[in-house]
Amino acid sequence: MSYIVALTGGIGSGKSTVAESFAQHGITIVDADIIARQVVAPGEQALEELVKKFGKSIILGDGSLNRPALRERIFSHPLEKEWVNKLLHPIIHARTQQLIALADTPYVLWVVPLLLENGLQTQADRVLVVDVEPHIQLSRTMLRDGVDRQQAENIIAAQVSREKRLACADDVIDNSGDPHMIEPRVAQLHRLYLKLAAGENRQDIAEHD
Repeated sequence: MSYIVALTGGIGSGKSTVAESFAQHGITIVDADIIARQVVAPGEQALEELVKKFGKSIILGDGSLNRPALRERIFSHPLEKEWVNKLLHPIIHARTQQLIALADTPYVLWVVPLLLENGLQTQADRVLVVDVEPHIQLSRTMLRDGVDRQQAENIIAAQVSREKRLACADDVIDNSGDPHMIEPRVAQLHRLYLKLAAGENRQDIAEHD
C-alpha cells in the first residue's frame, strides 16, 4: 500500500488548489468530497436510503441529491445528522480504501476536509494542513459559497479550531498570501514525501537536505 499523506484545512483554505498542485507531480489524489458525492449519485443504494428516510423533497428534478436541502434538514437535528453519518461514512471509507489500494504512485494525497472532526488522522502516515488567516478564510467562504458573514462564521465555528488543526500537522502550507508561492512549497514537500515513502528517516533527510 502507498504511503498516505492526509491533506486537510478549514473551509476556504484552498485545499483543492494545493491538491491540484500535487496532481501536477503525478501523484494519486483521493478526495473525500468527490467520493462523498459519488456514493449518493443517482442509482446508488445510499441515495435510495436517504429518500426512504427524508422523502423526495431532497431530490432535484434530474434525480440527483439536493445537498443544500439535506444539509438544511439535518443541520439543527443532531439525531438525523448522526443517522446520515452512520449511513454514509462506512460507504465513503470503503470506497476510499479501495482507491488508495489501487494507487500506483509512491504516495497518495488523501484530501479530507473533516479529518480531525471524524478522528481519521491516525489512518494517515503524515498530516499536511493548508492554513490561512481567519479573516481571509471568512472572506473566501462568503465569496465562494455566496453566504453572508453570519453563515460563514457558523460554518467555520462548526469545524475544528485552527489551533487544533495546526497542532495535529506534520507539515503546513500557508495559503494566506501570494498563490504563486504554493507550487514551490508543494515541490519541496513532494520531494520530502517521496523520500519518506521510500523509507528514509526524517532525521537523515534533514541532515542531507
